[in-house]
Amino acid sequence: MAYDYFSRNGELLPTDQATVPLDDIAYSYGFGVYETIRVTHGTIYFLDQHTERFLSSAEAIGLSHNFSADFIADSIRALIDKNQAETCNVKALIIGGNSPDEAKLYIQLLNPLFPDRKLYSSGAHFVTEQYVRRYPQAKTLNMLPSYLAYRKASEAGAYDALLVDHEGYIREGTRTNFFALKGQTIFTPPGSKILPGVMRQVVLKIASENGFQIESRDIGLSDLDQFEAAFVTSVSSKIMPARLIDDYQFGERPEALNQLMKLVNDFLENCADKLD
Repeated sequence: MAYDYFSRNGELLPTDQATVPLDDIAYSYGFGVYETIRVTHGTIYFLDQHTERFLSSAEAIGLSHNFSADFIADSIRALIDKNQAETCNVKALIIGGNSPDEAKLYIQLLNPLFPDRKLYSSGAHFVTEQYVRRYPQAKTLNMLPSYLAYRKASEAGAYDALLVDHEGYIREGTRTNFFALKGQTIFTPPGSKILPGVMRQVVLKIASENGFQIESRDIGLSDLDQFEAAFVTSVSSKIMPARLIDDYQFGERPEALNQLMKLVNDFLENCADKLD
């Protein structure tokens, strides 16, 4: 489905006017940040958390602008209403300029991409790529290495590529957060080294409220045999269990992971878009 309108600095315009000038150096050089938000049956999931991270990303790279959280949220709602969209993804971008007044806010609606449902039962395949993002806690437009890693994964028939630092520790996926599981303990790479996804926040909240222990630690590729399972999270996939990481294959999925997946699915169905 194609959507008829997009938003530029809060103004709703026909999609055929969504152009980027060739001399927009900030856009060409990737001086911008973005955010993707899930909308399902008219519910905008965790808008407050997404707008907060959106603004934090801009601050992390020194991108000055005049857009408030309320303005961004209102612009998103207005665009969804204008397009009469029920289920979609919202992609918002702030492109920097020489001054705050020159920064631009673009918002568009995209058709959601859902993973193959078979992967939730069989588990997904992941490849690895050595790469560390320059600003790990910012969702920037500097995406070339991540794009190439994801393309490598796609060509290998894998779900995503996991980014590994020079010490051999798994940081995150190109578009996902990574976790390992042993018993009732969930292990997650330190938040200072990754992009803390909104779905990651959901999983940690639900897990901690339902008897799971959370441990923040580095997880090495050579450590995978210490765990019973691994999984990734994202807005589109929720919890996606891992079957294979490079050549390492996990055994039978533990009941604790099945329990966590059900708890998160139930929460998303009943939370009415609020994380708290």
